[in-house]
Amino acid sequence: MAPPRNMVEAEALGETTLRMTIPADAAPQRADRVAADLSGLSRSHVQRLIAEGRLTADGRPLKSNALVPGGVVLELVVPPPAPTTIEPRSDIELHVVYEDDDLLIVDKPAGLVVHPAPGHPTGTLVNALLGRGEPLSSEGIAGVQRPGIVHRLDRDTSGLLMVARTDAAQSALQAQLKARRVKKTYLALVAGSVAAGAGRIEAPIGRDPAHRTRMAGVPNGRPATTNYRVKERFEGWTLLELDLVTGRTHQLRVHLAAIGHPIAGDRAYGTGPARRGPDDLPRLFLHAWRLELTSPSSGRLLRAEAPLPPALAGVLETLRAGGARRTSVPGARA
Repeated sequence: MAPPRNMVEAEALGETTLRMTIPADAAPQRADRVAADLSGLSRSHVQRLIAEGRLTADGRPLKSNALVPGGVVLELVVPPPAPTTIEPRSDIELHVVYEDDDLLIVDKPAGLVVHPAPGHPTGTLVNALLGRGEPLSSEGIAGVQRPGIVHRLDRDTSGLLMVARTDAAQSALQAQLKARRVKKTYLALVAGSVAAGAGRIEAPIGRDPAHRTRMAGVPNGRPATTNYRVKERFEGWTLLELDLVTGRTHQLRVHLAAIGHPIAGDRAYGTGPARRGPDDLPRLFLHAWRLELTSPSSGRLLRAEAPLPPALAGVLETLRAGGARRTSVPGARA
């Protein structure tokens, strides 16, 4: 189907036209990449829309690999979500840390996939939310299998996750993420002794050319920035606070491995002892600990915190009880 010619027609068809202006000082970028960055859609979703002729500049359809300079106004026509049925699951326990009319903040356990995907059609966080009777955002911008989902955590990562209850909240939260106004702080136990008490990692991330299921630091990848602070030191391990400045796939795991301190229990990016972690580590030691954001409706600052789950807290207690040398870092937050 050809894309609508104007906004009125788009609205009549239940479609949404996104008008996006590329910053005037931006270097030329691929059309699919810049449209994904500006719209908040996944790049694969944008590529499918481009193949249908739904991305235009000055009325001319663009190809995915077209280089688009700064100052150009793009229009992307997003169709309504296709009818789909996601099975509500009331048997999956959810821990809600905060809720209001706009959003929920949940503490996701490790092992729980966020939304249905190939290989995981059910048993996800979305299934659990629907089983709870949540009036989730149905806006097509998130994709038909991801109602209300604003951002994601890997299956093996635990911690705080925002969920939109309305379309307006979803758009507002995505805008905050894009503007980097949401502060996401993680806790990670990493291999070795991190020399500096605090630091910043800036390295672009893209698909690993040798292993397409993994990410890697690559020169032509997307810009990625991580800030870190040492929270506690152990013999052979360091507990870090990590601020996720950008949100690339597997960013923390890739960045920490790149500086020689992979996350404990990381079987994809770790090497040597880091792959298994301390003897009693049952999983990846990565936890989304704190969130700071602005309420979409009231404009007030919201802060949420999720303590380490028992499996990870127990690892630290074992390290302490085992007589490993450790030092608490002055000024580190408890």
